[in-house]
Amino acid sequence: MLELHDSLSGRRRPLETLEPDHVRLYVCGVTVYDYCHLGHARVMIVFDMVVRYLRARGWRVTYVRNITDIDDKIINRAAEVGESPETIAQRFALYMREDESALGLQAPDNEPTATAHIEQILAMIGRLVDKGSAYAADNGDVYYDVSTFEAYGNLSGKRTADLRSGARIAIDEAKTDPLDFVLWKAAKPGEPSWPSPWGDGRPGWHIECSAMSTHCLGDSFDIHGGGLDLQFPHHENEIAQSEAATGQRYVGTWMHNGFVTVDDEKMSKSLGNFLTIRDVLARYDAESVRYFVLSTHYRSPLAYNADAMDAATSALTRLYTALRDAPSGGDGQRALGDYRERFTQAMEDDLNTPAAIAVLFELARECNRHRDQPGTAGDLAALLIELAGQIGLLQQTPADFLKGNDRDLAEGGLDGATVDSMVEQRLAARRDRDFATADRIRDELTAAGIVLEDGPDGTLWRRG
Repeated sequence: MLELHDSLSGRRRPLETLEPDHVRLYVCGVTVYDYCHLGHARVMIVFDMVVRYLRARGWRVTYVRNITDIDDKIINRAAEVGESPETIAQRFALYMREDESALGLQAPDNEPTATAHIEQILAMIGRLVDKGSAYAADNGDVYYDVSTFEAYGNLSGKRTADLRSGARIAIDEAKTDPLDFVLWKAAKPGEPSWPSPWGDGRPGWHIECSAMSTHCLGDSFDIHGGGLDLQFPHHENEIAQSEAATGQRYVGTWMHNGFVTVDDEKMSKSLGNFLTIRDVLARYDAESVRYFVLSTHYRSPLAYNADAMDAATSALTRLYTALRDAPSGGDGQRALGDYRERFTQAMEDDLNTPAAIAVLFELARECNRHRDQPGTAGDLAALLIELAGQIGLLQQTPADFLKGNDRDLAEGGLDGATVDSMVEQRLAARRDRDFATADRIRDELTAAGIVLEDGPDGTLWRRG
């Protein structure tokens, strides 16, 4: 049985769903005001892995990931460049989807936006006001009253007394407690706004996810995920407002992936180490990025650097080389050993992808060891592809991965057609016993990072 670490209880426990064999999953998405960065990539890849694995194990999954398309950051960016907030949000939402496609991610089943759910947001705020959990302030804002929710702080392990210590209320705020947070922001000149019972305005950030998640998945659902940076205050506030509004337990299991560092420092534009998904994909294959992310447990910190990415590419190269050298058409059900059971055992243990990947390498080694037994090697290779596919790895043909793609051209590399032609020229020179020409071509390819592997059936090549 799949066991997951629940951030709220701090314990690992079996996944229990409200409906048998159906997982309702909500993941906090992107605020679309800039290009997606490496931290976004980790969230996207981790929960894409979760969905793939659950479905491979026979679960029906409804995967919802929102888009925040109205926010202070969007408004500020629009003012900087002289465009409307709507234009900014639409453009960067498009860029986000392009990045997801480039990473090879499956699209969510539902991708709600805040501006399309104003009705649901207003309805939830109205219920909170009616129940005395929220109040309209003199400045036109509506605030959630944290003092009305006794369990506030349970998710993050923070005590309200400690949070209040040293906190203060800003001069332009009319809330009664420094911990209270805004549900509805009164309209400001030139900003997008919608009519409401409390005056024109726009939603606060936290209420968006509560309204969208419960609208799409019900007042209670099974898993809520996101980055660890969202645990407080965003997810803490979601619990408070959602449970106060519905009277129901909001989420069964809370999942948070760990932080991402770049060269052992927190990623930051001010430090000059801010990496977008596009920056990374300009240098590395998308599957190498996925392998890099999954080679660390999702709850642990993830340290990005060139050595780690090169190691990920080298590791995938070993797996793909084993597949390339094994016959196709095998049957994974006939494969020797207990690899399937051990892979599943690793994944059922809080989605331990590093341990699961170790099983994949054992399979690859067995493929290589049984090269002289085509039937056995083919069955092992089929199982390797099947298990890797459960977490989204080994999705290319070995030839496509090993020969690379056009990202190499950005660094002055040779395109595949040119390499193929040079390999043929070298083979022709060898047949003509023109070894000087053959050696010269090999040296040119080696200098370009191309590895040649001569065999009885000809010469194979891959990018080093």
